[in-house]
Order: sequence, then C-alpha cells, then structure tokens
Amino acid sequence: MNQLLTEVSDNEIAEEFVNRFQLKAGDMIKNATSAANHLRAFLSDYARDVEHFVVIFLNNQNKVITTEVVASGTINSSAVYPRRIAIKVLEKEAANVILAHNHPSGETMPSNSDRAVTKKLQTALSALDIEILDHIIIGEGHYSFADAGLL
Repeated sequence: MNQLLTEVSDNEIAEEFVNRFQLKAGDMIKNATSAANHLRAFLSDYARDVEHFVVIFLNNQNKVITTEVVASGTINSSAVYPRRIAIKVLEKEAANVILAHNHPSGETMPSNSDRAVTKKLQTALSALDIEILDHIIIGEGHYSFADAGLL
C-alpha cells in the first residue's frame, strides 16, 4: 500500500480534496465542519500567506448559491466593508450567509477585530433580514463562531 501512495502526486491529492469537499450551487451545508472543508477546498487556489474574507451565499433552505472572496488583505488582516457585502448579498438574492476568513498564521482563535467585524456585519445584515449562520476561521483547524455560541 505504501508503494501505491508514493505513486500519487501532491497535486492529485489536492485535486481529489477539492473534488470531494468543494460544494456546488444547490448543495447544502450541514454543519461547521462541512463548511470548513468546503472553504479549505475553495481557498486552495488562493495565496496562503494572505488573509482572504469569504462569503458563502445561501438561499432560504441554506443551499449554496455561490461562494466568493469579497476581500483580500495582508498576512494578518483584510479590509471588510459591510456595505460592500450587503450589496453582494442583495445581488445574489441570498437569505442567509456564512462568513469565513483564513488566518495565514494557522491560529484559529478569533481576534478582537474578528469579533468586531462579525458584530458589525451582523447588525448591518440583520437590517436586511439576512442571517449570519456562522463565521468560520480557517487555520490549522477551524473555529466556528456558531459552535462557540458567539452568534
């Protein structure tokens, strides 16, 4: 079996991960782990040394409409503008969203800035009757604001 594994390239393994875990329009996100796996697969084509803020746009049955990077920044931050995200949510006709971003450091604990932007977005989107179902931080593992009781 070890011989078989050495015949599989890293690129083939990465492609298989993306094929298995990246969700398509109409797929349902069942929990934070399935969202985190989708996000890892989605972000696999993006630079890992830069923070990317991602939104998963969902319909009223929590099925994926699309997933988009809405902001990219530096090694430890990305500028997130609630107005820009609200416009995108309305354009996509999303009923709910899952927010996410990566931490290039690998650390998944939310910073004070992460908590503040989540609260700011929650306030802005709730005025439009859009619910934030989760905010997931991707690093060595993942951190779910919903699972932690922060949403």
